Amino acid sequence: MGSKIISLLVVGVLTAYYVYTPLPDNIEEPWKVTGLFMAANTINALAHFGELLGISHYLKTLNFFVSLLDVPARSDENVTVTETTFNNVPVRVYIPNRKSEALRRAIFYIHGGGYCLGSFANLNYDTLSRQTVNRLDAVVISTNYRLSPQYHFPSQFEDIYNSLKWFLRPDVLKKYGVDPERIGVSGDSAGGNSAAAISQQLLDDPDVKIKLKIQSLIYPSLQFLDMDLPSTRENGHFPALTKSLLVRFWSEYFTTDRSLEKAMFFNQHVPVESSYLFKFVNWSSLLPEKFKKGHTYNSPTYGTSELSKKYPGFLDVRAAPLLAEDNKLRSLPLTYVITCQHDVIRDEGVMYVTRLRNAGVRVTHNHIEDGFHGILSFYGLKITDRLKNQYLSWLSENL
Repeated sequence: MGSKIISLLVVGVLTAYYVYTPLPDNIEEPWKVTGLFMAANTINALAHFGELLGISHYLKTLNFFVSLLDVPARSDENVTVTETTFNNVPVRVYIPNRKSEALRRAIFYIHGGGYCLGSFANLNYDTLSRQTVNRLDAVVISTNYRLSPQYHFPSQFEDIYNSLKWFLRPDVLKKYGVDPERIGVSGDSAGGNSAAAISQQLLDDPDVKIKLKIQSLIYPSLQFLDMDLPSTRENGHFPALTKSLLVRFWSEYFTTDRSLEKAMFFNQHVPVESSYLFKFVNWSSLLPEKFKKGHTYNSPTYGTSELSKKYPGFLDVRAAPLLAEDNKLRSLPLTYVITCQHDVIRDEGVMYVTRLRNAGVRVTHNHIEDGFHGILSFYGLKITDRLKNQYLSWLSENL
């Protein structure tokens, strides 16, 4: 009898641990959010447990659960949905069914997931693409890319960039009835990283004559140098994206060698010879006062050159767009940046806004005071609907 009571108590404590997530006072619909976090925490624990037992790689388990939300490419009365490849990269194409005499706008969308999870087939991305088509009467190209841990940088970047370059070919734009002067790139989280990176890369590509009209970055992650930002300190344990999960995603983006993960977590991965790069991510000069909140800037603790020689990707501007020189930034298109207050990578987006504005780029910064990372992917929340509406309104007005 005693063992049964103890077992019940243990189960009760574990359940309470997953059910109860301390939330900031301004979070709307806290019980819904807590329930969603409970599910995410449980999946996260199962993935860790499976890896500990040697059953499956942690990220492969996470991606298995994420893939349960995948939906097929189904057309309806408003949109025709097909799947094809652009330069051997899988894409899902959404075309409005309504007749149009004029060429249409187009959005090239890049899904998030830390370069380790997700697909264009995810229910939330499929829904957003359909909503974009219906609201803007636009063509949407939603691209896939190879994922970690099987593949590492620059595979993901190359897939996305090659897919976009294929789409920007005049014959492809003509096939889909797209106006070459009204094309934008958009992405969330890791997808926001790629949207920023490919926008920069296009500027120097002599093979691409068509220019992007806009870029839209939804709570983007934009650098890997400084893992001790104010937002990291404040939100490092926030369940949507913890610091430990963030570091695992980004280290796996470059290698399965866990030594990089450990060095990144303790901010000891950048060698002293790369110290000049910190000027591009120095939050003490790039963050407005409201985001500093009395935090003290800690000078970087440098690591050895070993990791950067083995895995130079985390110092590559194609992986960390915040490292771009000012003369590159000033040529970028009209930009929309969404950041969330309760997000471990909030400050990366805010710093990019500052740097773009300093370079003369027109930027709309939409900061969500009660937002948290990944809200586009949380189903049934009022804040998700509001964010989508703000995002689509900006696209409608500016693309």
